[in-house]
Amino acid sequence: MARERPKAIRLTDRASEHLRAIMARSEGKVVGLRVGVKNGGCAGMEYTMEYAEEVKPLDEVIEDKGVKILIDPKAILFLIGTEMDYVTEKFSSGFKFNNPNVTDACGCGESVTIEPAGA
Repeated sequence: MARERPKAIRLTDRASEHLRAIMARSEGKVVGLRVGVKNGGCAGMEYTMEYAEEVKPLDEVIEDKGVKILIDPKAILFLIGTEMDYVTEKFSSGFKFNNPNVTDACGCGESVTIEPAGA
């Protein structure tokens, strides 16, 4: 019997509620949320998020709590085990990535150093 593959990313209830509300208000054809990483920032990598209007052939497609998440195959190893949350603090609110693969972060929290899972 094959065991289920772990999800690269999972959502908290707060994140899924916020994402469903945002996508319901979006204009155009939105099939899900595209999440990835790119080189940038003082710590080396930044998370990316954008509306996905189509599923690309090599996308990893994850459905969690009513939200479809699409991940570029190049980002999978950097995101395995990540929990995406939505936090509201005294002066700001936004999405927060709790990623077990992060080895360092910049002081402002905008960029991180990520080791691929299993490295």
